Amino acid sequence: MLFLLFLCCASAFLATALVVRYGRGHTRRYASTAPQRFHSGHVPRLGGIGMLAACTVGWTWMALSQQLSFNNQIRIDATTAGSLWLVVFVAVAGGVFEDLTQRLPARHRLLLTVAAAILAVWLLKLWLPRLGIAAIDGVWSLNPWCGVVLAVIAVSGLPHAFNLIDGYNGLAGIVALVCCFALAYVALQVGDRQLAAMVLVLAGATAGFLVWNYPRGLVFAGDGGAYLWGVVIAIASILLVMRHADVSPWFPVLLLIYPVWETMFSIYRKLVRGQSPGVADALHFHQLIYRRIVRGVFHDDEARRMLMRNNRTSPYLWGFALLTVLPAVMFWNHTGALMAFSALFVVSYVWAYTSIVRFKVPSWLRR
Repeated sequence: MLFLLFLCCASAFLATALVVRYGRGHTRRYASTAPQRFHSGHVPRLGGIGMLAACTVGWTWMALSQQLSFNNQIRIDATTAGSLWLVVFVAVAGGVFEDLTQRLPARHRLLLTVAAAILAVWLLKLWLPRLGIAAIDGVWSLNPWCGVVLAVIAVSGLPHAFNLIDGYNGLAGIVALVCCFALAYVALQVGDRQLAAMVLVLAGATAGFLVWNYPRGLVFAGDGGAYLWGVVIAIASILLVMRHADVSPWFPVLLLIYPVWETMFSIYRKLVRGQSPGVADALHFHQLIYRRIVRGVFHDDEARRMLMRNNRTSPYLWGFALLTVLPAVMFWNHTGALMAFSALFVVSYVWAYTSIVRFKVPSWLRR
């Protein structure tokens, strides 16, 4: 399994290197006045291509292990591997097209991720069999279409959640990497080496990409990379709950609550202000951290100054995300504890966001 991890890491490193070398020609199309832009210069947003190439290598290796009868317990049949790749490709293709042209509206990208989710439900037989709440699970089991609808919402929504937090070098990439390792850990705890290997493929691809993304910021994941993270992690989360009754459905909820709640809160505050949820702004949690907590950097080169401040923002959010990942891994089969920590995160997020907006941030956080 370690070989698979290193294989995907090396593949992503080499593929992303080609993107860095030959992908700068299209970057001048990116508007320098976009509210979500916090870097200087022309940087390719095609990291998703490098990671998808590495995932293709990894899943192909798993399928070949099946064909060649390797006794490594990470084998996957070619049909399942092909179905997974097709689902991912549908979502990533829309993101990459937007990264290349800047001309694909948000609603069209949403439709593509919904199409990918429906395809995943059909080809991979995805559905959520329970919610982990005794008072509801009885009715839930009698209406399996509810689990199918929720699976479609999860697979189509999580890619956009990762896209929303992908604002600074290494931010969304590290969050995705940690989530992959957490999913792999729980999968190994219940003896599902195949599922663990599937997410470790994405972990290796992400690690290879991060070599170029953090701290130098030579390439960004773009919409394509964010959609890749979201689709694969959502599918893996649902499969884990489907296959193993010991795993609480609230484990992936707590594990992924940072990007999910960031998205839900963003939709809420935009609707309250009379804005469309699809309109980009600079009021996300990580952007407030950049503006009001991370101290300014003094350097003669403006681009270097912006890069250093950009890199100092991500660790704040890594720590914030770990506050949910650690209890999720510790209590992966205890629904009550997972629900309590999820509620605690929501309260903490709203308190932190409100404090930053009102300039009530403790001085030690700005050091």
